[in-house]
Amino acid sequence: MAETFLMQIGYIPKGYDPKTSATSIRDSIPYRLFMDFFMRNMGKAWSVEELAALLGTSKPTVYRHINKLKSMDLLESTDVEFDGQTRKGYRIRYGDLVKAWSFTEANIQMAMDNYRKTVAHFQELMDKRRYGDE
Repeated sequence: MAETFLMQIGYIPKGYDPKTSATSIRDSIPYRLFMDFFMRNMGKAWSVEELAALLGTSKPTVYRHINKLKSMDLLESTDVEFDGQTRKGYRIRYGDLVKAWSFTEANIQMAMDNYRKTVAHFQELMDKRRYGDE
């Protein structure tokens, strides 16, 4: 179920081939990041340094996957303590996937409405130009 969802939303590409020693999608960094950390502990904010250490990968790799989730508005950032320092941390928005997804849907709907208005305005301009030239 989780694999299907993550592929449907484009977080894990169809035909994904991990570039690591992972033997399946469930062993991959993006899957483990989402399921083992963000979903199992939705209320906990994780620093990139902490996630990189726990996943045994680099910070740029963690950032790459976090940025995908942020672009879908599924994650929010907050300050966390790591190694005695305050760092930026990430967690599922509102600590609840359903609420986070509602936020995502609202943003998508707003974007679609704006696209529709832009298309209609563009059509108007082109109609004026076309009919004005005749």
